Amino acid sequence: MPEPDYRREFKNSPHHLWLAILTVGVGVLSAEVLGLILGVTGYALGWIYLPDMPFFKRWVHRRREKEERRKALQEMILFVRRRDAELARLTNAGRTRYNELAAVCREIDQAGADGDDRSDGPRVRKLEELMWTYLRLLRMQESLEVFLEGERKEDLPRMVRESEEEVQRLAADIEADTSTGSPQSLESRQRLHSSRSDRLSVLHKRMARLQEAKENLALVASEQDRLHQQIKLIRADAMAMRNTEALTARIDASVEQLDQTNRWLAQMAEFKDVVGDLPPPDMRIGFGEAATPERERRGRVKQRA
Repeated sequence: MPEPDYRREFKNSPHHLWLAILTVGVGVLSAEVLGLILGVTGYALGWIYLPDMPFFKRWVHRRREKEERRKALQEMILFVRRRDAELARLTNAGRTRYNELAAVCREIDQAGADGDDRSDGPRVRKLEELMWTYLRLLRMQESLEVFLEGERKEDLPRMVRESEEEVQRLAADIEADTSTGSPQSLESRQRLHSSRSDRLSVLHKRMARLQEAKENLALVASEQDRLHQQIKLIRADAMAMRNTEALTARIDASVEQLDQTNRWLAQMAEFKDVVGDLPPPDMRIGFGEAATPERERRGRVKQRA
């Protein structure tokens, strides 16, 4: 963090206000020329020396730290709201999968809390990063599945085959009309051929998107499974070793392996809404919990009780 401009900070501080009141203000109230001169002189000396005094610098640093904490808290609140909104958009199956892995993370957190390290340290924050990546993968998977289901209903390969056959037939008709047909008929067929060729080009692009989506879905599923197994391996280490340094090293390795996944997620324009940075690392965001029909039912029962 850069060093503050103490004179600018002093200008907008209550210290400046009180300096003006106790010097110039008192001088004006004295209704004496000497009093006014002394007041202005005191104000000038205060303006020169007070901004560099240790007590004022400490006040500036405390105020800046308070402002940074306020901003960090606001970032955390906004992020948690956004994460919870993403959780709410999952299907019931996705919510169940997320909750199961979040429960594993809580077991790891509790295992770490039993040791000498505090559970709110960097180790748990990295677990939170892993769960945020897992949530993004779940959202991407479900979005891709919805897209692919829509394309399957339209039977895109059949549409491409039929369009190719139609374009070929129109091309053959145009060739036949070149020597025997009327100019008006030939021009009409050429315009139709151009239109249907453009349609075929669009269908080919859709086929390419369909194939890309299938490949992305396979990769998303693979990354989900890898992350799922890594977190369970971390739990096994946490339960067996009780060695906080080894556990931290395991989590660090898992986070590093997912760097490429996160870069890949960030590059997918259609999923920009599920990409974003976490709040400052000293803020705990928890692992989140997605509401499922069973959880909602239990919650209503508790409220009635």
